[in-house]
Amino acid sequence: MTSKSDEFVDVVDEKWGADVVSNVHGEVQYRKKPFILHSEFDSSGDQGQAVDSLVNGLSEGKRYQTLKGVTGSGKTFTMAKVIERIQRPVLVLSHNKTLAAQLYREFKSFFPENSVEYFVSTYDYYQPEAYVPGKDLYIEKTVDINDEIDRMRMSASFSLMERTDVIVVATVSCIFSLANPVSLRDMTHLYQVGMKFDYRTELEQLVRMQYERNDFSLTRGSFRFHGDSLEICPSYLTNAVRITLDWDTVSSIEWFDPVSGEKQDSVEFFTLYPGKQFVMPQEQINAGIKRIEAEKDEQYEHFMATGKILEAERIKTRVEYDIEMLREIGYCSGIENYSRPLSNRKPGERPAVLLDYFPPGFVTFIDESHVTLSQVGAMYEGDHNRKATLVDYGFRLPSALDNRPLKFDEFSSILGQRIFVSATPGKMEKSLSQNTAVQVIRPTGLLDPAITVKPSEGQIEDLFGEIRSCMVHNERVLVTTLTKKMAEELSDFFISHGIKARYLHSEIETIERVEILKALRQGEFDVLIGINLLREGLDLPEVALIAILDADKIGFLRSATSLIQTIGRAARNVNGRVIMYADRESDAMKEAIDETLSRRAIQMKYNEEHNITPTSIKKAIEDILSTERKDVEENEKMDIKLRSGGYNLLDPSSRRKLVKELEKEMRDAAQNLEFERAAVLRDEVERLKKGQPE
Repeated sequence: MTSKSDEFVDVVDEKWGADVVSNVHGEVQYRKKPFILHSEFDSSGDQGQAVDSLVNGLSEGKRYQTLKGVTGSGKTFTMAKVIERIQRPVLVLSHNKTLAAQLYREFKSFFPENSVEYFVSTYDYYQPEAYVPGKDLYIEKTVDINDEIDRMRMSASFSLMERTDVIVVATVSCIFSLANPVSLRDMTHLYQVGMKFDYRTELEQLVRMQYERNDFSLTRGSFRFHGDSLEICPSYLTNAVRITLDWDTVSSIEWFDPVSGEKQDSVEFFTLYPGKQFVMPQEQINAGIKRIEAEKDEQYEHFMATGKILEAERIKTRVEYDIEMLREIGYCSGIENYSRPLSNRKPGERPAVLLDYFPPGFVTFIDESHVTLSQVGAMYEGDHNRKATLVDYGFRLPSALDNRPLKFDEFSSILGQRIFVSATPGKMEKSLSQNTAVQVIRPTGLLDPAITVKPSEGQIEDLFGEIRSCMVHNERVLVTTLTKKMAEELSDFFISHGIKARYLHSEIETIERVEILKALRQGEFDVLIGINLLREGLDLPEVALIAILDADKIGFLRSATSLIQTIGRAARNVNGRVIMYADRESDAMKEAIDETLSRRAIQMKYNEEHNITPTSIKKAIEDILSTERKDVEENEKMDIKLRSGGYNLLDPSSRRKLVKELEKEMRDAAQNLEFERAAVLRDEVERLKKGQPE
C-alpha cells in the first residue's frame, strides 16, 4: 500500500539536497526530512504492542483509532514511537494551554532535529467584543497579546507550508479562523544571491507584507535599511537576516542574532513570509473592499427600512473607517471580521483554519479525548450568539458571523486519520473507533490501586482513623467532596482535631493552588480536600490514599469517567488505595471498580511473569513557583556580580551591552516556555533601560 508520505512533494536538487526551502519560483515544495526520535529509553511493558497496533491501523487506512492507556503508562512516548514509524506530519490536540505546553516540551525533547511547534491562544488576557442590549453597553475588544506565543503561532503556520517533518501541539484555538494559506503563499517573497534589487520596490513589498520600518531597533516584524544592507527580523523567527548589496545586486545573505549581532549562517536564498496572519495581495483587498461596501450599503438600507436609524449610522461609520484603513495600509483593527468578503467566501462557508495548513495525509492525536472533543463541539454556539447581537445592533456586518470557529462536523471532515488518546474514552470514541490499543502496564510496575467500599454512616470518623494511619507512614491523603462548603468545613474539622489539612476549589487562585500542591508534597500538611481533583498539576507520588465521599451520588463528579480518573491519582504510589464511602453501589461505581480490578489483574500477572517489583514514582518537587524563585535568586546573583565590577552601569555603552545580553536570555527563556523566568528578566531589562536605581 502506498504510504501517505509519498503524497508529499519531494524536492530534488543535487546542490542543496532534500532539505530545501519551499516556494522556490512560486511552486509549493516541501522540505522532506525524516522524524528521528531521541530517547534514552525504549518501549516497555505493553507500549510496543500498542505502537504496532496503531501503526498497522494507520497503514490499513483506519480513520478512527483509540489509544486507551492508564495514567503513568507512557502514552506520550507511544505517540512519539508512532510518529517515528509513520513519518507523517502530526497534530496533537489538547484541551488546555498547560497540558499543551507539557506535551510540547516532551515532543521537543523527543524530536530535537525536527519542527515541533506550539499553537495556542495568543492572549494572556482576552475580553471579546460584545454588546449588552439591556444596559446599552458596548464592550470593546481588549487583549493582552503574548508576543512569544504569537511568534510561535506564526512559526507553526509557516513551518507547515514548507516542510513535512512537523509536529504541532495545539489547543482548540486551531479551529478558529485564520488567513487562507493560499493568500499567504501569494504574499511570500524570495530573496536570492545574484538577484536584482530595486530599493523602492523591495521596501514597498515589505510594507505590503506588514513589516514595519525601524532604523533604530530591529525587533520582531520590523526591518531597517542602511547603505548597502537590508536587515529583516521575521515575525515568526527569533533570528534576523541581513541582505548585503553590491549596487543593485544581492551579493550575500546571512542569518544573525538581532540582539548580539553575532553571525549564524550564510545561505544562497530564503523565503520571507508575511509579518501578520491576515495579509493578502492588494488586488484581493481591492476586490474585497467592493464586497464590503456592497454589504455595508445593504445593511444600512435594511436598518433604515426597519426604523433602526442609530444602528444604520453606526454600521456606516464603523465600516467606512475600516475600509479607509484597508485602502491606505492594507490592514485594519478587527480585519478578521471581514475575512469572508476579503477571501470571497460564500455566506455560511467555513473559514480557513490551522488544519488547512497541513500537508495531505497528516495524522491527529486527540489527547484527553473525553474532554477535548466536547470542548471542540461547544465552541461554535457561544461565538455565534455573541456576534449575532453585534450584527443586530449595527456593530458588525452579517459577514462577521463567518469569522468563527469550526462546527464539529466541519472539524471532523477536515481531519483525516485520527487517534483518540485517553484513560477513559467517551461514548463517541468507543462508537467510532475501528481499533483500540490498550496500555495498562506501567514502566515502574505500579498497579492500579486497591478499592474498598465502606458505608457512608460514620464516614468522617472512619476517615479520621485512616488518615492517622497514613500520617504514621509519612503518606498524603486526598479527599473529594461534592460541595465547596463541605470541603471547607471538613478541613476545619480535621484541623481542630490535630490533623494538618487544606482545601482546594475553584475560588483558589492559580498561584495559591500551586503553592498548596507543593506544600502537600513537602509534608507541610497531610490532607488535601477538594471537589474536582482531576485538573492538571495533581501528579502527586506521595499520595497513598484517596477517599471519595458520597461516591454513590449521581452527577458529573461521580460518573464512571470521573471516578476512574480520580482513582488513577493513587496509582503513583506503591501503597496506593482508594476508599469509596457510599450507601449503595451505583452503576458508575460498579463500572469504575470493574475497570480498575481488570487492569490490576493484568498488571499483577505481567509483574509476576517478568519478575517486576513495583516502585513508587520518584518526582522532584518542582513547580512554576520554585522555578521563579530560583530565577529571582539567579537574577539577584547577577546583580551582585554586576555591582562587583562585571559591568559599569554608569557607562551607557556598558549598560546597553548588558541589556542586549539580558534580552537574549529573556527570549531564550520565552522560547522554552519558561515565561516566569522571562518575566523576571524582562523587568530587569526595563529597569536598566530606565536607569532606575536598586
